[in-house]
Amino acid sequence: MQLIDSIKIPTFAAGLLGGLLVVSTLTFCKTATDPSDTVSSPLMSMTEKNIPSPVATKKPKELTTHGDTRLDPYYWLNERENPEVIDYLTAENQYLDTMLSHSKGFHEKLYNELVGRIKQTDMSVPYKENGYFYITRYEEGQEYAIHSRRKGTMDADEEIMLDVNQLAKGFDYYAVGGRSVSPDNKLLVYGEDTLSRRIYTLRIKDLTTGEMLPDIIPNTGGSATWAEDNKTIFYTSKDTTLRDYKIWKHRIGTPASSDKVVYEEKDETFGAFVYKTKSKKYIVIGSYSTVSQEFQYMDAANPDGQLKIFQPRKRGLEYSIEHFNDIWYVRTNKDAKNFRLMKTPVTATSEDNWTEVIGNRDDVLLEGMDVFKDYLVLSERKAGITQLRVIPTAGKSTILNLGRKHMLLLHPPIRSLTPIYSD
Repeated sequence: MQLIDSIKIPTFAAGLLGGLLVVSTLTFCKTATDPSDTVSSPLMSMTEKNIPSPVATKKPKELTTHGDTRLDPYYWLNERENPEVIDYLTAENQYLDTMLSHSKGFHEKLYNELVGRIKQTDMSVPYKENGYFYITRYEEGQEYAIHSRRKGTMDADEEIMLDVNQLAKGFDYYAVGGRSVSPDNKLLVYGEDTLSRRIYTLRIKDLTTGEMLPDIIPNTGGSATWAEDNKTIFYTSKDTTLRDYKIWKHRIGTPASSDKVVYEEKDETFGAFVYKTKSKKYIVIGSYSTVSQEFQYMDAANPDGQLKIFQPRKRGLEYSIEHFNDIWYVRTNKDAKNFRLMKTPVTATSEDNWTEVIGNRDDVLLEGMDVFKDYLVLSERKAGITQLRVIPTAGKSTILNLGRKHMLLLHPPIRSLTPIYSD
């Protein structure tokens, strides 16, 4: 068998591996009747040139864990700032570019085809919060989002909070993390990652003047939660494994070096996070692992107050919480394989006080909950299909089936749906 007519049909097999576009090609085979009928592919031609590939140096390294020792001669390659590592990776990239130089035109053709299938001028569905409609939109020819808002009505003038296209100038990589506006609508805190390692620097913008505040907070999880005083934010920081494990408190206008640790998660099998309830009443700090969660909370109007334990962690007990009026809703697997919904008074939050709202169902998995002013929305999965159960404070509940055959019948078709907060 001889290889001939290669690369006449390129496969649509393109993947991002380590940030590099790798494209595979199909080759056809047929029985050769004449040696002159053999044609080499461009890739084979490059291979035949015997271009040397980079070879990483082996450096002896012993690693001992749990009494077991293993050898890793390439351990030194994790030294991100080592010039020798950078030189080796540069050589690898140059080798790749050389070996795939014959397909550069195809890369561009494929990229243009993919871009041509994307609606470049697009906008998210606006949502209203605290008197403003918030929008994320994209403009044709621009790579990044524009985050804006309109006061009171969608007919009001647009206020551009962040034009990420401008922020990204001068960076090889740029991403904006969580964005959060202060309760008085005057300040915006957001995360900025320029390394592509999910290590964010928090920055704060004055939305009334457009000026950036001097507050700069490095090595964070990318988002922050406002206390109700408009002067205090809570955020997470990461350890060497990029685990969010400390919750910090920062007062606007002070250096990050003076920030105080509010909570430290010392169990390395747990991560930590912080958020504010939709009721705006409480700051909540959560600790989570695969099979257990724990929550603490404080009054959002008193950022210097003390944390209270909601329910101490217990292996095998999973739960999440949301506040509404004088109760907490609790989604939990307590005596419920598929999870159930419970509630408890704000004055007594331990599991002994939880009472059932919706019980465990053998055919329905309760995946999440969202509390709104007049509705409780449950995310469920039945027969493998996601559905939203909308429960009003008065009246019967409604189920929105998110199965493909149902969603695609809508006009326009909907591929996914997630409930979010709105006034």
